[in-house]
Amino acid sequence: MSASRMLGRLRAVDWDMRWDLAFERCGSRRVLMWEYLRRAAVWANACGAEEAWPFYDVTAYVDPGFGLPPAQAAELEELRRTLLGAELRETCAGAVRLAGLGERTPQAVAGLPDLYEPLVLFYERGGSFSRDCSGVFIDLVGVMCRPGKLAGYLGSRPVGVLDEAVLDALEGEGRVTYHQDEYGQGPLFRSRVLGDGVRAGEVLRPDLRWEPVDLPAGTAGLAAVDHLEAARRIGGMV
Repeated sequence: MSASRMLGRLRAVDWDMRWDLAFERCGSRRVLMWEYLRRAAVWANACGAEEAWPFYDVTAYVDPGFGLPPAQAAELEELRRTLLGAELRETCAGAVRLAGLGERTPQAVAGLPDLYEPLVLFYERGGSFSRDCSGVFIDLVGVMCRPGKLAGYLGSRPVGVLDEAVLDALEGEGRVTYHQDEYGQGPLFRSRVLGDGVRAGEVLRPDLRWEPVDLPAGTAGLAAVDHLEAARRIGGMV
């Protein structure tokens, strides 16, 4: 993706944290944040940027002398001035600058995952994130996550398919749990706990739409699937 295209995407984001949208999309945003943290760990390990992980501008480590054309750099700085929080400013700068570096020197980004794409999708699906008072947890709006240690992400299986249909299939009102048979075969089920303890059972169709289904009490005969593995299995259906 070109730097100008990336800059356009970031300028189109509603940065005011749409609470309704963020709550509605917290399922996909949680997966997108995890995948960004994983990719950021891979890049940091490859570029010697471990101390800067997780929210950083990787171009400073890949090519310290790289710079955007003056007009583009001015547009990026204008965007950065509208953002609250150093981590937002750094990652937006990194997304645009890495895209520009990839245009100019494709071999500089070869062999590594598209670093900022999951985070840009996260922004597009509900705005920014923040830190809790302790600075330890990341508030994704609707769910909190603890980044943990960089080393914990190295070697983790990626969530490789992040297209809109897959992300939409991760959304659902209420507290969501996923299930499949113990051999990982057959359809993917989910159970949603709604208000007043009401439970809704659903099965994922081949078109990635959820269809109501009666699940056995306690989901007997099914094994729990975590949200990351569910995202991988949904992506495998595309």
